[in-house]
Amino acid sequence: MAPHQQRVVDEKRELDEKLSKLSAFGTTPLFASLPADEQGRLNRQHSVMEEYSRILGERIAAFPPE
Repeated sequence: MAPHQQRVVDEKRELDEKLSKLSAFGTTPLFASLPADEQGRLNRQHSVMEEYSRILGERIAAFPPE
């Protein structure tokens, strides 16, 4: 795998870890105690991160076979 491709793979892995943590946070009492507007921003952030992860996945899938 070329170095620039490995960076994309690493970026997706790191993003997916952050996404997993944000998902878990969304089920906590602390999240539930936040004001509704902040919960909304975090939910929007989650949605955007999911889309970003999907795009990185598509890029990885399009890498030429080695």
